[in-house]
Amino acid sequence: MTGNPRWDISFLRVGALATGAAAVVAAPVAGLVGGWPAAFGVLTGAAVVTAFFCVSGVVIAWAGRIDDALTLPAALGTFLVKALVFFAVLSSMPADGWVDRLALAWTVVVGALLWSGVQARWVWTRQLYYVPPPVPPAESAQVLGPDPEKPASRP
Repeated sequence: MTGNPRWDISFLRVGALATGAAAVVAAPVAGLVGGWPAAFGVLTGAAVVTAFFCVSGVVIAWAGRIDDALTLPAALGTFLVKALVFFAVLSSMPADGWVDRLALAWTVVVGALLWSGVQARWVWTRQLYYVPPPVPPAESAQVLGPDPEKPASRP
């Protein structure tokens, strides 16, 4: 089976906007409750989740354009790399640094759930074709050429 040339990653914009809106609300609240490190943790966590989901979306769409069978290995490989990078970054951060690791971790959990909800809604509201969609009328006229019933007039 050949790849699908129409891999749509428009959910990335919606997910980024939803994450940004949640971070704009959550960062001041975390700042009031836990101080500046908590607010930075929320902002850092929102940026990490957005970057990770965007990287996954682009890699999976790229793999799907090559061949649909590559999407699962691309998704799993990307997830493994992201998990290892996130673990390394969290492990290297000092416990009492300028970013609250607990706020960062909770933001990543909540952000991942938010992104999952955005993706689920995106999939549920899309028109999915189980066979190739019909060619639109304007394109089919170009593909078929001139209509033999209506010969071109000669000058």
